[in-house]
Amino acid sequence: MAADVLVSLGLVAGIVALSHVTRNVASKALARTGLSSYAVELVSTFQLCCCAHELKLLSEVGGIAPGLALTLTYLVTVVHGLTLSGAVGNPSGTLENAYHRRISRACALRQIACQFAAAAAARAAAPQLWGLGLSGLHVRHKLLGFRCASPIHAPLPHAVAVEFLCAFAVQMVITHLSLLKEKYRVHAVAAVITAVVYAGGEVTGAVCNPALAFSIQFPCGGNTFLEYSLVYWISPLIGMMASVLMCDQIIPAMTRKPPQLHPSMKKKKMT
Repeated sequence: MAADVLVSLGLVAGIVALSHVTRNVASKALARTGLSSYAVELVSTFQLCCCAHELKLLSEVGGIAPGLALTLTYLVTVVHGLTLSGAVGNPSGTLENAYHRRISRACALRQIACQFAAAAAARAAAPQLWGLGLSGLHVRHKLLGFRCASPIHAPLPHAVAVEFLCAFAVQMVITHLSLLKEKYRVHAVAAVITAVVYAGGEVTGAVCNPALAFSIQFPCGGNTFLEYSLVYWISPLIGMMASVLMCDQIIPAMTRKPPQLHPSMKKKKMT
């Protein structure tokens, strides 16, 4: 088992390193075309999804201890936070940027298209990597042809609520830590994501990312495409928007001080 974990970590490191090189090359090659940001989005989302496939294989098929699975989730999330600079990798985050007018709606749609294309590519690439038989776990997966079961282990309303709350919590933390230095923010966000996975992982996987869910959860049997869409697309989007509205509208309205009356107006009111 230890050897399988080491091989998986080596594979994750290789994916991150290859993605980093590809990002740099694409950014320089497409710098004057206006397409570099989309290339970065493609590569970064592919990195995110490929690594998630490997961690999911370790957790669900490899049977590693829950504590080790959470530790690896934290470490890999930190690595993503440090290497995916300039990319979003999450349609919810892209829509939040469009809502705040950091990017145009057309740009947001193109980014989301890149994210889902990369998610589909990662879903196709993961079995090919396992087919190389780099570890005993990969060999068993190849020979026995494991098929993942439904990741939803609760009634549909419960699953919807879990993904909503997870996305809401993660977005709240990201919003409130926006002014923190990156080297601290990355660890704080990774800790929150790990806590969310611990709290909701046994119910839905606590993905909080529609593109990532499309890559690692949608291929699993047991639920319909519509049910997966409701849990992993609609629910996190509503959770993200609820958090944004809470931070932009509700909290400022609740903390805003009432306007002070001019002294002359106070005298008139007393008389």
